[in-house]
Amino acid sequence: MEDPESAGAAPPPGLSSLLPPREFLRSRKGQLLLAESVLSFIIFICYIASLAASFMMAPLLEFLLALFLFFAYASKLNEKFKGVHWPLADFLRCVTAAIIYFAISIAAVSKYSDGASKAAGVFGFAATIVFAIDFYITFNDLVTFLKQGSSDSPEGRKTE
Repeated sequence: MEDPESAGAAPPPGLSSLLPPREFLRSRKGQLLLAESVLSFIIFICYIASLAASFMMAPLLEFLLALFLFFAYASKLNEKFKGVHWPLADFLRCVTAAIIYFAISIAAVSKYSDGASKAAGVFGFAATIVFAIDFYITFNDLVTFLKQGSSDSPEGRKTE
């Protein structure tokens, strides 16, 4: 016999309520943010285990920022808080992350000889590519947004 409470009731909220929706995970932005988070965490772990431990702060900060933006976009905080210009903040985050990862990856591969530093450098180059793809896509979205905003501005309409 079936339990009468479970016949038409929704499942109780649990850990699944913390997971982002599937449509966001399938979106390009969701996949990029997930890849950035995973790569940053792997690089952070590699730097902890290496002789180049002084580089571990950059991947930790990028991991936390990517994770925050992942959950912010998944929970649609960007639509709730209009005061923050989300595409510009995301663009600046991606540009700085790509530059920082490229620089510390070159330093880790060329200066240190242990395997963990080399692995962190290789993953850092991969992260540089992922962040560069993200800032290219975000830049294109930002340009189209600014073009739409400039046509609606009062400076575009001149009166005699």
